[in-house]
Amino acid sequence: MLLAQRLLPILAALMGAAGVALAAAGQHTAGGDFARTGAIFLILHAAALLATSAHNLTRCLALAGFALAAGAILFAADLSARAFFDVRLFPFAVAIGGAVMIAGWIALAIGFACAPRRSAV
Repeated sequence: MLLAQRLLPILAALMGAAGVALAAAGQHTAGGDFARTGAIFLILHAAALLATSAHNLTRCLALAGFALAAGAILFAADLSARAFFDVRLFPFAVAIGGAVMIAGWIALAIGFACAPRRSAV
């Protein structure tokens, strides 16, 4: 779990930076709604990853975090390709990314429900 505790916040920070960059690029070019939507999803899921990584990570929580990251990155990458290059990464990339994010959120709920309680200090 030590590797996940180091990777998740780094991944979250990179996703947050990419989200801000995508929002700016979408504002200053013809990226439009696709770019804005991708940016929102990256920034939102970056915050969720930071919160998850601050918790005492179990294997389930770490996997859920990586699923959230993978889904958000795939989702935003396909929307970015559509916004700036008028192409898709591959068929159903947005749908797959969305499904992986949904599965990640459900896994987070299960992981937090089953996580050992922290003792009060």
